[in-house]
Amino acid sequence: MDSILRSEDLKIFTGRSNVGLAGLICESLGMELGKIRVTQFPDGESYCQIQENIRGKDVFIIQSTCPPVNQNLMELLVMLDAFKRASAARVTAVIPYYGYARQDRKDRPRVPISAKLVADLVTAAGADRILAMDLHAPAIQGYFDIPVDHLFALPVMVDYMLSLELENLTVVSPDAGGVERARAFAKRLNAGLVIMDKRRDADNVAKIMHIIGDVKGRNVVIVDDIIDTAGTVKESVDALDQAGVGRIFACMTHGILSGPAIDRLTSSKLEKILLTNTIPLGEEKRERLRPEVLSVAGLLGEAIKRIHTNSSVSSLFV
Repeated sequence: MDSILRSEDLKIFTGRSNVGLAGLICESLGMELGKIRVTQFPDGESYCQIQENIRGKDVFIIQSTCPPVNQNLMELLVMLDAFKRASAARVTAVIPYYGYARQDRKDRPRVPISAKLVADLVTAAGADRILAMDLHAPAIQGYFDIPVDHLFALPVMVDYMLSLELENLTVVSPDAGGVERARAFAKRLNAGLVIMDKRRDADNVAKIMHIIGDVKGRNVVIVDDIIDTAGTVKESVDALDQAGVGRIFACMTHGILSGPAIDRLTSSKLEKILLTNTIPLGEEKRERLRPEVLSVAGLLGEAIKRIHTNSSVSSLFV
């Protein structure tokens, strides 16, 4: 382990959204989590107290804004404010899953651009830098007036898929917006690429209209950044099954899995779903779905080390 990481200048703290991931990140760096007390008052107000001196330190706060989204977001804002007022030299908000990211544009009249609002809140609360993973739209980086390091879970997912040694593999993008991500997967896997023509009639209600490309007799992997109610994935799996594919896999970075998601997935022809630990998965969901949960702690830990030592983060993907 580099001596720089044993320096007292680097401190890593976490909120309550994903303590398990934070612990794995520290383990990958040979460090201990910083001491902080994060709790709530009886009326629901978030509260924190830093329990060690961080004056002049390079601080990283790990907090996914996953469900309960508003509580975890407020915890992050409160922690950022506390570290700023405690005279940290620099505060980086490590947000493995960035909530509100799907509200990134005005797609209908009189609606907010909440992804931009959250970016403004995080910056105003005291963040000097952002480290995020698989943002729903890469353009969200531009919503911040501070540096953003954007990581991708692609390396760990590709390694797993390669280990399966599947023949006649095709990567499927469930909609046109995910083509760039799917193309990157296909290139790494030396696989074909197919696009689903998806129409959305209402929030979390999707209908697959056409499959653009040939999938008959091929093994397929559906690639996306977020799986929430699993409506899109269920529709995609059903359409692919009717088209005569072989084995069906899915790779999703952020497993929200709300509402009917588990029922939809377990009743489908999906053989295996790959998720990452950007969002903690409850025991009940693990037992029913039996996903393959891949850790991104090593990627995040390496990025934290490089940010701290002012090294290149983009070279992680070369």
